[in-house]
Amino acid sequence: MRINSPHMNIIYKACMKASKSLIRDFGEVENLQVSSKGPGDFVSSADKRTEKILIEELLRAHPDYCTITEESGVLNKENKERKWIVDPIDGTMNFLNGIPHFAMSVAFEEKNEIVCGMVFNPITKEIFFAEKGNGAFLNNTRIRVSKKNDLKSSLIATGGPKKNSKIKNLIFDEYIKISNILDTSIRKYGSAALELASVACGRLDGYWQRELNYWDVAAGIIILKEAGGYCNFFQENNKNPLKCNIIASNSLIHKELESHTLKKNIE
Repeated sequence: MRINSPHMNIIYKACMKASKSLIRDFGEVENLQVSSKGPGDFVSSADKRTEKILIEELLRAHPDYCTITEESGVLNKENKERKWIVDPIDGTMNFLNGIPHFAMSVAFEEKNEIVCGMVFNPITKEIFFAEKGNGAFLNNTRIRVSKKNDLKSSLIATGGPKKNSKIKNLIFDEYIKISNILDTSIRKYGSAALELASVACGRLDGYWQRELNYWDVAAGIIILKEAGGYCNFFQENNKNPLKCNIIASNSLIHKELESHTLKKNIE
């Protein structure tokens, strides 16, 4: 498999090591010890174990780098220049229910810019990765976004809302508004990282979702951009910069999709 920079190589090796126990756990998903993390949001022992392996491998290579993770929070926060962004299992509920649509997501950010990242589904063995300026790949094959230029005929995905969301009605209204425009129904697969990767490789034409975490989308952002797509955040939460609302597309339908997802357009 084509691996370019030292940082990308570190991410790849960390994901390969972590995937071994994750695959075993997925095979025994009914026996996992699951603890509640909050209403509508659960985390398994596999989630914690996978994150531990990833962090150990990443920090073994660069112990001084900041690491932003789902379970452990922010480590080495004094390092503002270089950061690992880690989500051990994006699509936890899929994982816990035996649905093979989840992924490890790891990105490297330098001077507030994501410069490389990987989204790896260890069950399907699909590895999406990209580095700034070097294109995006699925395993050894170069990937590019679709060429759809009409929102009406596009295949769009979304996610949410969570059970305890304070903007449920807004999200549902937004869903209805966009679904009424499309020729096909909206997809909801349950993994932001894989949805961004799916836009990057042309399986989807667009994707939007509110109330995500930065670690859900960091790796997917660089993969999408290097595949020729475009994404942006909207209605950002200045009090919590790690929370985000995202719109992603092949770039050709972006303005049209965006016009229907901003709050001011919700009727």
